[in-house]
Amino acid sequence: MRKILLTLSLCAALAAPLTSTAQVGEARSDLAIGGSAGVALNRIDFDPNIKQTLHAGPTFGLALRYSCEKYFSTYCALQAEVNFARLGWTEDILNSASQPLPDTYRRDIDYVQVPLLARLGWGRERKGFMFYLVAGPQIGFCIGDHAKQGSTWTLNEEGVPDRPGGLTAQYTMDVEKKFDYGIVGGLGVEWHTGIGHFMLEGRYYFGLADIYGNAKKDVFGRSAHGTIYAKLTYLTDILK
Repeated sequence: MRKILLTLSLCAALAAPLTSTAQVGEARSDLAIGGSAGVALNRIDFDPNIKQTLHAGPTFGLALRYSCEKYFSTYCALQAEVNFARLGWTEDILNSASQPLPDTYRRDIDYVQVPLLARLGWGRERKGFMFYLVAGPQIGFCIGDHAKQGSTWTLNEEGVPDRPGGLTAQYTMDVEKKFDYGIVGGLGVEWHTGIGHFMLEGRYYFGLADIYGNAKKDVFGRSAHGTIYAKLTYLTDILK
């Protein structure tokens, strides 16, 4: 319940400047559409902990932006996207003596994600550069997951994988909770040209949902995504 209230509070805080400026700002009705592509660097916050390196996967999708207001020097817009992202985790496997093992394990989890963003920008509106920030809720749905395991698999004397803390249940666990939700925010720079808008952006996604059950009887108390996105976006105006 606290997670839901936090999400709703953030959405209300983001919406407040846009609704208040509707009365005193300069109205806009600009609509732009386009696409994006980039990389998603993911970790899963496991409890108990699983030691990981950043899991790199592709992300790409469609974006729709509606610019609705200018308030003093701030340009306000709403942005909706539909993206594909390959998340998951890559284990950093060490034995009890902290010596590298030849084992490798990577789990890819594919999502369709829908962020709904408030966007505030400062700079040149038509031709030139604009700095901006985006923030808002994001939902996602898992459409598949698969593991990539190295050919070498080190076992201990009991015949099970030799892992820190003896935690190996994750190797046989499919994603239990397909629906994902959380909060995303980021910074970027936009270059306005005569042929469209080019954006370079970085985002961070804080997941509020777990991929596995988190009851006392379950293996993990937490298993939520934390993702860094780096992406390029191109938008072209269809209403200006």
